[in-house]
Amino acid sequence: MDKETLCSSIRDLDPGIRFVGLINEKGHLVAGGMAQGKQPLEDAKKDEMLYLELALRVRMRQEFDAELGSVKFAMSYRDKVIVMSFPVGKEIILVSSEKSLDFGKFPFSVLKIIEQYQK
Repeated sequence: MDKETLCSSIRDLDPGIRFVGLINEKGHLVAGGMAQGKQPLEDAKKDEMLYLELALRVRMRQEFDAELGSVKFAMSYRDKVIVMSFPVGKEIILVSSEKSLDFGKFPFSVLKIIEQYQK
């Protein structure tokens, strides 16, 4: 499975998905993007800041892996969207969705796709 296929497989899990992107360790989008028909809530410059902040946050969380185990995903429930991140090697999958998403089940479906990708 290539990076674009990984992103589209996740995007296809639910019609409420707004964005799926693969962010590298330097905070750059390397695959994926907005779901068709969805409009971004921020401008491109803020996207870049979000990606860089995400890459830094994931690296900082890894400082606790030895004691707590590795992070499988992290989620923010915001006023307008749900944002999730999934570390995949040195990269991160960033997902944003409508608030109607079943966030109790969705992340585990993503983890299954990531597991297939890593094989």
